Order: sequence, then C-alpha cells, then structure tokens
Amino acid sequence: MPRYCDVSLPVPLDQAFTYSLPVTLQHRVKPGARVLVPFGTRKMTGVVLATHDNPPGGPLKEALRLFDPEPVLNDELLALGRWISGYYCTPLGEVLRSMLPLASDIRSGKNYSLSDAGRDASRQMSIEIKEGDTLNQVLQMLAARSLSAAYIKKKIPLADRILKSLEKKGWIIAEEVYNDRDPLRAPAAKLRIALTNTEPQGKLPKAERELLAYLSLHPGSHNLGELDEIVKNASTAGRSLARKQFVTLTPEPIAIRSAPIRAPHDLNQTQRNAFDLVGAGIETGKFCTFLLYGVTGSGKTEVYLNAIDVALAAGRSALLMVPEIALTPAVAGQFFARFGDRVAILHSAFSDSERADQWRRIRDGGASVVVGTRSGVFAPMRNLGLIVVDEEHDASYKQEENPRYNGRDVAIVRAQAAGACVVLGSATPSLESRFNAQSGKYTLLEMPDRIADRPMPEVRIIDMREEFLETRKQGIFSRALIGAIRERLGNNEQVMILLNRRGFSSFVACRSCGERVQCINCSVTLTYHRRDRRLLCHYCAYAEKVPSTCPKCQSEHIQFMGTGSERVEDELHNEFPEARIARLDRDTVTGKQQFENILQNFRDRNFDILVGTQMIAKGHDIPNVTLVGVVSADVGIGMPDFRAAERTFQILTQVAGRAGRGDLPGLVYLQTINPDHYAIRFAAQQDYNGFFEKELQFRRFMKYPPFAAMANILVRAAKQEDALRMSTELGHHISMSMETIKILGPAEAPVPRLKAEFRYQMLIKSASRKDLNTLLRRAQDYGRSQKWSATALVIDVDPLTLL
Repeated sequence: MPRYCDVSLPVPLDQAFTYSLPVTLQHRVKPGARVLVPFGTRKMTGVVLATHDNPPGGPLKEALRLFDPEPVLNDELLALGRWISGYYCTPLGEVLRSMLPLASDIRSGKNYSLSDAGRDASRQMSIEIKEGDTLNQVLQMLAARSLSAAYIKKKIPLADRILKSLEKKGWIIAEEVYNDRDPLRAPAAKLRIALTNTEPQGKLPKAERELLAYLSLHPGSHNLGELDEIVKNASTAGRSLARKQFVTLTPEPIAIRSAPIRAPHDLNQTQRNAFDLVGAGIETGKFCTFLLYGVTGSGKTEVYLNAIDVALAAGRSALLMVPEIALTPAVAGQFFARFGDRVAILHSAFSDSERADQWRRIRDGGASVVVGTRSGVFAPMRNLGLIVVDEEHDASYKQEENPRYNGRDVAIVRAQAAGACVVLGSATPSLESRFNAQSGKYTLLEMPDRIADRPMPEVRIIDMREEFLETRKQGIFSRALIGAIRERLGNNEQVMILLNRRGFSSFVACRSCGERVQCINCSVTLTYHRRDRRLLCHYCAYAEKVPSTCPKCQSEHIQFMGTGSERVEDELHNEFPEARIARLDRDTVTGKQQFENILQNFRDRNFDILVGTQMIAKGHDIPNVTLVGVVSADVGIGMPDFRAAERTFQILTQVAGRAGRGDLPGLVYLQTINPDHYAIRFAAQQDYNGFFEKELQFRRFMKYPPFAAMANILVRAAKQEDALRMSTELGHHISMSMETIKILGPAEAPVPRLKAEFRYQMLIKSASRKDLNTLLRRAQDYGRSQKWSATALVIDVDPLTLL
C-alpha cells in the first residue's frame, strides 16, 4: 500500500507537495480525490496527483483527512488540468480548484482556545469585570472551554475585531476545522420531502406526527418550505424525521423557465448539409472540429439539437457551451423540451449547493446533455461525444482571473483527448477560428441564409455629424430613428435600442476649471448613476455622492457629460410617454431571475421597447422585434486594442440580427460619427467575409494573431516607482535575442492604475508557441527569485483585451 501522496494545493507555487499517509488512509486515497493537509500554519484542501512509496528527503507532514472515497477528477480531467497549467502558465493547484464546484461540500470554520498567556490575562481581568467589557467577556467564555468562531460571534456583537486583536497578542489560539456540510441544513424552500417505506417506531413529537399524517394523506413529494404554511413547524419536523429515516429530503430541482419552443420543422438544405457532416463526424468516433458560420436567424440551434440526437443515439454524451449566464435559461428551456430530464445545467448564477448537485448528477450518469457557460467545459461527463460552443467568438469565454483560460480552446483540447466532435458556431466567428478553417485546421460549414426564406434586416447608417449640422441640436436620437420608433409603436411592433455603456452620464466635469471627478483607486472617471444618486467606478465599485461644487476650484458649475443606457431609457420615456419601456444591463439585473423576468415580459409583449447594453445583442429570438437602433456605433472602436474593430463589427452584426426574425421584415439604424470606418460599413452590409479579409490584412502586416502567438505580461504594485522598477528589471531579464520573439514595452497599461495598483505591461509576440512559453516561464522564475508578491506578476496567454 502506498505510504505517500503528492498533493496539488491552490497556492501560487507551481509544484506538488508530498505528505505521508496515515495507516487508515493508505488503502483509501486515490489520485483525483481531495484531502485536507497542513500547509504552514494553515490547513488546506488539495487534490491528490499520485500515491507512491518513494520517501522524499527530510521530515514530512501527515495528511489529515480524506474528503472523497472516490476521485472527483478522473484521469482525463487531471490531464486537462495539467495542459491548462502548462499552456496558460498557471499553478496546477489553482487550475484544479477552478475545475471543481464542490466548495459547498465542506464547511470550514475556526475554533478558539486560550493560550497560556491568555489564561493568565483572563485570571487577572476576572477580578474586575466591567459591564460592556466585550474583550473580557470573550476571555471568560474561552476560559471554560474551546468555542467556535460562529458561536462567539452569535453571543457577542462585534466579536470579529476582538478575536483578531486577541490572536495578534497571542492570548488565543485559532484552529481551523473542516466538517462535511449537512445536506439537511439547506433552506426548506430548496428541499423536497417524501415518505419512505420505514414504519415509525415509538412515540414521536406532535409536529412530526402531524407531518407524517399529512404526507400519508397526500402521497408524493412536496416542497418543505411550502409545508410550513400547512403544517406547523414542518421544516424542523421534516429534518428530524429525515435523520430517523422515516422521510427523504432531496434537493428541489432547478426551475427553468422554458423559452418559446419553435415548432419542430424539417431542416432546410443548408441546415441539412451542415448536419450531415457533423453527424458523420460524430459517428466516426474520432476527433474533428467544425466551424459553423451561419448568419443570424439561420437556424444553427436546430443543427445543434439534431447533432446531439446523433451523439445520444450513439451512446455518448453532449455538452453545449454558451458564453454568458444571460443566455443559459433561454437555451436550456429549448433543451429541456427536447431532451427532458437528461439535461443538466452548470453555471455560476446557481448557488454553491445547486452547482454541486448538478455536478454530481452529471458524474453519476444522471444527465447526458449538459448546458453550461465557460466552466461547463469541466463537467465530469461520461463518454463525451460532442461539444458545441455557441457564439464561439464571445470574449466571456476567456476568464479574466487565474486561471486565465479560454473555454473555447479548452473545449477543443478536451474533445481531442476524448475522441469527440467539436462544433464552433457563430454569425461572426473570431478571426482566429475563421483563419483555422481557411487553413484547413477546421472544417468550414456555411449557412448564408435565414430560415423560411426570411430576408436579412435592412441596415441604414445615420451620420450624426450631418444630423447636428441640419438640426443644430446635440441629441441622442436622430430624427429618422425617432420616426421609425413612432411608426413601430403605432403598428404594435417592438423595438430594441442598444448603447453599450452603463449609467446615466459617462463622467462629471467642472465647466470652470475642467476638473473631472475620478476614482480614488483607479485612473478612470466615475460614471453618474442617477437612479442610485451616486458616482460609481465600473472597475473597482468605488462610489461617492454627486458633488455640489467642484472639488478643485469650488465652482458650482458642475456638468454631466456623455450618455449611458440609463439616460437613453429616460429620454425615450420623455419622447414616448405612452410606451412601455424596460432596460437590461448590469444595473437592472443583479441575478438570474431578474434577467429572465425582463426578457420574458418583453417576449410576452408586456414591453414595447427594450433598452440595453451588449446583454441584448446576442442569442435572443423575439419575432415581434422589427426595429433595432444603435445609439452610438462608435463605442469601443477607438480603444487602444488591436481587437477593437473586430469587437465593434461583431456586436453591431449581432444586434442587427435581432430584427426581422418573425414574419415581418426588420430595419436597423446605426448612428455614428465614423460612417466610413470599415467595421461599421461591413456591419451595415452584413458582410462578414469582407470584414474578415480586410482585418486579416491588418493582422498579417502587424504580426498579430492569428499570425503570431501572443501574451501580455502585467506588473502591478501599490507604488508607481515600484511597478516601473520591477517591470524594467523584468524586461531586461527576459530580453532574448531570438528572431521568433518580439517584446513591446514595458509601458504604462492603458488603464495605468486599477484597484489601487499601478500597472505596467509588456506585449510579447512570437512566431513559436514553444519559445513564448519558455519566455513566460522565465518571467515567472524571475518573479519568484525576487520574492515578488503572488499578485505582482500577471501573465495572460492569448489575451482578448489589452486594457
């Protein structure tokens, strides 16, 4: 039996740590299981990578506890984690932690006890006990016995500060404790109760007898929270009966509001051509990648559904990835209608326990179709046969914190290992994916027409410079857009208005001295949110009241500049007081339920106009929308980022695709002050291939992806001089006289200060992926040798934004 195990821990050190195994665990611990181990003064949960009998040199600490009798990560997922760690230059422990949504399984806390010094202090202080002396109260409580932090905080308000102070003085000793979370402690509203076949023995309390009587008269399962209104103390009685095994308590199934389900229809010829190739690829049982380029409204979802049917018929499972939480309920509704209880959902809008329940259901084979966002790529699926990545171009597939992986690319790597088929779908594929199809790496499938011979929407460009010259007004809406909205409202049709900028006004400025109100933590201006009556930073969430005078010159001439989605909604209410208007952005949507409610009410025609940011731009199929207006097509086009034009083209093309998806034709207005920019021109023409060729020329000339591998190295520090010095030293250290690598910088990041840290960056371009990885590892080694903090060096491989 192995006596040692190598454990990967979620710490910024890219190495495994060896622990000895107690006799009780030697025959039970397997690679892929989680264990509790001591690490310095802490206890941490890690994943076992290997067990062996090779004693390392030096003293060893002993593993404390095994959490999983069976591995939670199989060999396939462990290998995927190692690939992510190597490719994205991220410690393996941090990767494995992000792969497991099981944090809710383990309840952690602290137990406090007195040290010898604390006992002496408590004896002296007990002589004079003053009323309200909370420090003394804590000491006297701990003098009797060891207590949990939760118990102390419940008994004594503001105990947090006192415990920290006592621990710093060395008067108390904190011990971390880990316990399995009791599933019966879940809120009653999230549990279902049903009778078992076990006959109650002995006398039971009155509440338990009444609950059993009700369940006998009403067979089946019931929501425990709802029973509280019928049977007194039902939730307490139900938990007690479950421990006695007289009833079962199971998690309440996750409720999904079904999206409108399109009537089943035969595939048209272009859909059939695409499906035949994908189906044949699945049946071969070999890895293959398809790029499904289909215009908005071309019926890509129906191709996905048919492909999943083929995978299931072959005894294999299927994963559908969508880019944002916002899209999941709509897509999941269609999949539930098609595949029933074989569908599971994985995304971060669910609670920890909900995600863990879905994860276990997938692992146990209870779900063969999974709908998920970025993290869904780690679903523990059996015999994976198909992965569909919808809206594959979307930037939200890229994680912006460690591990900084791209879910689309990880999906391809996972499918390759599983011998599965991958379908990347989009109306505006990323340049990298389209280039891979052009070079033969992917198979290109095209669907150039909408279903049912519906026409593409007509797109008109409004030059707002000419609008100003003709009206002499700096208005938000052009006359043409106002007229079109009024016409649609008169015809009982619906309208979507896009402005990809939150808030009421972009910034606040003084008209006397020009001072702008800036964030105290970031080098950006604060955005005015009128509903909340505050100025807000969209990076760090710092907020302050709107000043009545200029903080610099004390002038009262404060002006609100720029336009956000909140102001657009307000102006529309003024222009169309009879219209029912809703807004969909991160200020109005703080949870999955609010998003679903707003969108469903818009589908049900309870709203006439929907205003929003990019959340409204993609994935929504609302047949009665016949007009889409883009308030400013220029938002983002001037950003210091080589992908700015691509992002602009994508969002304009996607939002234009929301119009005319029913029987009535669609019309789109793009308001802009850059009507000649190629991204706007090609978006208006709905010409993806034209944009692809134009943008590809720029990328080829500048040696940007897909013509080079790229990484962004960011150095952060609280002091600007430290960040500058560190980045300069790092730049000298990693400089290589290699033809395959070009280093740009170090230079100030486009946002030089963010969340109270100054930032300098280096952009690395390389013709060789291997050489790039070697350079990045060298940068990491230098940071460790200089004892930089764990957050000082950020490495982003294949970055999607350079801000």
